[in-house]
Amino acid sequence: MAESMYRLILSDLDHTLLRSDGSISDHTLDVLKRCRDNGVLFAIATARYWIGAERYIELLKPDFEITTDGTLIHSGDKCIYSSEFTTEDTNRIVQALLKKKPDAEITVAVGKTVYWNSKHIAESEKLHKAIYMEYDKPLDCRANKIVAELPDEAIARQIADEIGCKLQCYRGEKWYAFLPKDSGKIEAIKAMSAISGIDLRDMVAFGDDKNDIDMLKICGRGIAVSNAIKDVLELADEVTSSNDEDGVAKWIEMNHD
Repeated sequence: MAESMYRLILSDLDHTLLRSDGSISDHTLDVLKRCRDNGVLFAIATARYWIGAERYIELLKPDFEITTDGTLIHSGDKCIYSSEFTTEDTNRIVQALLKKKPDAEITVAVGKTVYWNSKHIAESEKLHKAIYMEYDKPLDCRANKIVAELPDEAIARQIADEIGCKLQCYRGEKWYAFLPKDSGKIEAIKAMSAISGIDLRDMVAFGDDKNDIDMLKICGRGIAVSNAIKDVLELADEVTSSNDEDGVAKWIEMNHD
């Protein structure tokens, strides 16, 4: 593979780099390795908590790991960026959720640690390393992200407006994420750019969902996989093949000097 026109490749995980069954093809791994052998950095940007992305991090060994909806960045074992709620707002959100829906399942991310009031933690593919928490006592922590399963978006929107935080919705899900006001993938990418010294124009980004839109717009080139939602397909600079057809790897192979 010849030298790339970009200095950093940035990709979402679910429905983008990952196939629908959660796997990463050997072909994709090989293409990314060849890019890095040519001096191109690789980063992931995912809504997943760090523990939910851990097995992919071990496989991909990215130079930067933007996780937890852009509220955390790790490089190797080091946390280099963290956007957090105050302890007070952390508890305000949890209690507001329980008031609206007393039986709501709630996850609270604090760095690489995730608390969850589910009785089925061990069965979870993404969060089997979470710590059980009933939320019957105030939390003594500053959350990066709080997620709850709610009946509809209106309830989540009301709580976000009352707290003054950011609300993140997910494709085809009833899970709603509450993030610090000035946080998200864009803020994390800007921080990564400053830390790495790589200009945003020298990055190419791949995504499929609402929370990838700004990421695709801010980077030098924004690429949608063909299975992306309509809004992403319409704004992307280009559309590559679907996640199940190794769209990210195909675009990289076809676009180099």
